[in-house]
Amino acid sequence: MRKEFYNTLRLVAWGRELKREHLLTLLQADDEEERDLFSLADSIRDRYVGDKVHLRGIIEFSNHCRQDCLYCGLRRGNTWLARYRLEPGEILAIARRAAGLGYGTLVLQSGEDNWYSTQTLAELVYRIKQELDVAITLSVGERERADYKLWREAGADRYLMKHETADPYLFTSLRPGTTLAGRVQGLRWLRELGYQVGSGNMVGLPGQTPETLVDDLLLLRELDVEMAGIGPFIPNGQTPLADAPGGTAALTLRVLAVARLVLPWAHLPATTALGSIDAEGRQKALNCGANVVMPNVTPARYRERYQIYPNKICLQEEPDHCRGCVEGWVQALGREVATGHGHSPKAPFRNPRLPEKAIPG
Repeated sequence: MRKEFYNTLRLVAWGRELKREHLLTLLQADDEEERDLFSLADSIRDRYVGDKVHLRGIIEFSNHCRQDCLYCGLRRGNTWLARYRLEPGEILAIARRAAGLGYGTLVLQSGEDNWYSTQTLAELVYRIKQELDVAITLSVGERERADYKLWREAGADRYLMKHETADPYLFTSLRPGTTLAGRVQGLRWLRELGYQVGSGNMVGLPGQTPETLVDDLLLLRELDVEMAGIGPFIPNGQTPLADAPGGTAALTLRVLAVARLVLPWAHLPATTALGSIDAEGRQKALNCGANVVMPNVTPARYRERYQIYPNKICLQEEPDHCRGCVEGWVQALGREVATGHGHSPKAPFRNPRLPEKAIPG
């Protein structure tokens, strides 16, 4: 047992802010230390965000993307991918079905597809908010501040835009034509506009180091995010990183547990990517700090074509089956599925008021 490791855990128990060297110590935990790290992360989760698990229903409405990221199967250079787009009316119908299954939050997610105009997405958000009692998370990539503003005015509650890596050089090499600074600027705009902000990173990217992962955690703390999605890098055979080694479940869980210590008030998902490389990955995540699961409510006929990474779980299941399956294993862990919107427990968002401004025609 390392003295510095357990001294760091004591700092957490005393409510002290962890510094860079503390985070590096935690990320390098051995097997015995890891058990204590996970136990502490689980208790911090219970203390700050409670014992209930929040479900977010994801609607993957387009797999077109203008970006050419080296790690992503949706990259515009992937000519093998059969592309699709859902019409706004079809997205609304899926949202109705998901709300009927009891989802209090819907995540509207796509590649960076400018076929959907700012106005089109604003009107879709507005219609969903007027008709259904749900919170809406948008996850459509980098856009102009004015776009984010209009969507917020339409009623969007949250925005998810993972920074992927806090190493600016690695970021640009993996995402040609983009910069980490631009990504962070977008996240700051979202904060200014009153969104509940979600970001996050991949674990196991080629060129990543333990120090890089510490930078990821420090950036998430600096941004004071309401949600942090942390999942493994999974190589896709239709990308330039097809032969790169992938991230491991073990390291991903360790990063997740440390994230709970750094971000005690944040919602942390047990990611589908983690469940795709470890059959019990999402369950393990819920035992070391996670409190959110994001089932797919996209109709099964589209799911196989939204493969950012290969071997994604639950591709053939319809939304009603997914809902029952997830609730079953959450209850088997001794946890309970939350009801309601699942807004951030941080003070400004506990009882958020929806914007009253109508969308201009």
